[in-house]
Amino acid sequence: MRLYFTLLLVLLLLAIAFVFGSQNEQIISLNYMIARVELSIAAAVSLFTAIGFLLGLLATIIWRLVRKGKKSLAKKRSTEA
Repeated sequence: MRLYFTLLLVLLLLAIAFVFGSQNEQIISLNYMIARVELSIAAAVSLFTAIGFLLGLLATIIWRLVRKGKKSLAKKRSTEA
C-alpha cells in the first residue's frame, strides 16, 4: 500500500511539473561554472525535476544499503558472541 501511495505522489508531482513547464515557453539563460546555456523554462523544469528524482533515488539506495549492512553486521556479531 505504501508503494502505491509513493508512486501516486511521484506521478502527481511529475504531472504538476509538466503542466507548469508547458505553460512557460520563455527562454532563460543558465550560467554555471564553465559554460552558459539558454533553455526554455519547460526544459529547465524537466531537467531539474529529473536530476532531483535521480539524486533522491541514489540517496535512498545508499541509505538502504548502509542500513542493511549495519543490520547484517549486528546479526553477525550477535551470533559470534
